[in-house]
Amino acid sequence: MTKAEPEKKGPIITIPDDLDAVYANLVRITHSPSEFIFDFAQMLPGLKGPTFKSRVLLSPMSAKLIYKALGDNLAKYETNFGEISIPGASSLADNLFTPPEE
Repeated sequence: MTKAEPEKKGPIITIPDDLDAVYANLVRITHSPSEFIFDFAQMLPGLKGPTFKSRVLLSPMSAKLIYKALGDNLAKYETNFGEISIPGASSLADNLFTPPEE
């Protein structure tokens, strides 16, 4: 006979119905001794530069835990859907967008 797994305890997470989703394909990451700052932006074809949409501040410990969780989730994603290709020497923005014509 197998023992039942102990009930996992943790916070009850509720996402508000009116929470706005923001698409970002660029992030600028900076830090100080006490926090990491993630500025999320959209970089769209034909625009001269990115439009920043959201800023998230994290403690260094939270940033490291998110880094670990993201790595775990990327591995699961690639197991299910295949490897995510990253362009070689050029940046992702160079491959996705061309500069606006003047």
